[in-house]
Amino acid sequence: MGFKLTSRRVIDSSVGIVLFLALWEALPQLGVVNPGYLSPPSAVLGAVLDLASSGDLIKHLQASLFRSFAGLLLAIACGVSLGLIMGWFARVEHVLDPLLQFFRQTSALALFPVFILFLGIGELSKIAIIFWASFWPILLSTISGVKQVDGLLINSALSMGANRWFLFTKIVLPAASPSIFTGIRLAGAYCITALVAAEMIGAHSGLGFLTLNSQEVFQIPSMYAGILLLAVVGLLLNFLLALLERRFTYWRRGLRHGG
Repeated sequence: MGFKLTSRRVIDSSVGIVLFLALWEALPQLGVVNPGYLSPPSAVLGAVLDLASSGDLIKHLQASLFRSFAGLLLAIACGVSLGLIMGWFARVEHVLDPLLQFFRQTSALALFPVFILFLGIGELSKIAIIFWASFWPILLSTISGVKQVDGLLINSALSMGANRWFLFTKIVLPAASPSIFTGIRLAGAYCITALVAAEMIGAHSGLGFLTLNSQEVFQIPSMYAGILLLAVVGLLLNFLLALLERRFTYWRRGLRHGG
């Protein structure tokens, strides 16, 4: 029964994708849309295969994955650490919150010239813009998760003689982890958006560079190949983060089944 239900879900989920690809293939082939502006999926797949055979695909993928993972991991380390501190210590939040609220409203794209000025046009400035875009959802979700921990749990642990370290590591952190992972998954989406912007300025490799450069030299199938590959990278990153969330918040499944 479970296998049949899973199979039906897979089929239902595939219908929309198949219809979209069929429509995308038909419109340029039938001349409804100029193929010079909208390459059919068959041409895009051919461009991907050409990139793979020439070795350019691996080069662009490696550059993009390095930048996105470096920026995202740095954002996770800083965002979760600072968020836990601000959520746990109210006085720290009162001191830092006005400053962070000001910087939170500053777009990563608006700061890109500043990053280039201080860090140059190399990898550091690209990682910095990805870090900046990814940092804020992680920070805010972590603060929110810590502050929303049930006070009854905390008071019960204190009444049984728990110290602050035990309280923080065994109660607050696990209880806040679902909210933290929500922020991390949001940051994963922002990470890909910032990656495209970072690679469109001063880059010589990466999927964002591939997309922009292909458009400039009017290699439209390669342009759509770059866009498609960016979407695939985003989906795979979200899938990986979902697996990590399931691994670190396994206890939630028991609560849902019990309810």
